[in-house]
Amino acid sequence: MTERITPDLLLRAYAMGIFPMAESRDAEDMFWVDPVRRGVLPLDGFHLSRSLARRMRRGGYKVTLDQAFASVLDGCAAREETWINAEIRALYLDLFARGSAHSIEVWDGETLTGGVYGVTLGAAFFGESMFSRVPDASKLALAHLVDHLARQGFRLFDTQFLTAHLASLGGIEIPRATYLRQLRAALKRNAAFNSASPLPPGDKLAHRLRG
Repeated sequence: MTERITPDLLLRAYAMGIFPMAESRDAEDMFWVDPVRRGVLPLDGFHLSRSLARRMRRGGYKVTLDQAFASVLDGCAAREETWINAEIRALYLDLFARGSAHSIEVWDGETLTGGVYGVTLGAAFFGESMFSRVPDASKLALAHLVDHLARQGFRLFDTQFLTAHLASLGGIEIPRATYLRQLRAALKRNAAFNSASPLPPGDKLAHRLRG
């Protein structure tokens, strides 16, 4: 693309329903993506399987907010094929420094085992990517993130695309027009990510999500 993407331009793009990607980590350029069908994870529709509920009740992990954004970003990029190139990495680090990007981290002791990062605007959270180094780490991150976003007053969790992994957790796919209506409604409201908000322990969250 000829126009250099700035953090402000990137936020305006999210408000329009589009987001950037790169062909690979070594690509010099990026391109805008505007899916015909959009993946979203309803904040009141997270599907907690029995096995994940057992894992949460067993504990032995810690979840934090905004404590290792760069490490989560790098964890998401540390795969054979990735759309996170150097420019995208720099842009999201800049957004994080401005308070417009956030991460949720899952730890085993002092070891980062998984996480999710994304962008916030109004009452919308735009999930960018997630990673997992041990079984269930990204699922744990998503479960705690969905609960946190709901408690903070968010209305939309955009996952960009619907994968089998996200579908198993309650993710759905909606037409672009429906997504844009939901996006406009979410942008009219205010919600703060509030990284200082205490997160519930896994056993209590499992009980709440299981209803």
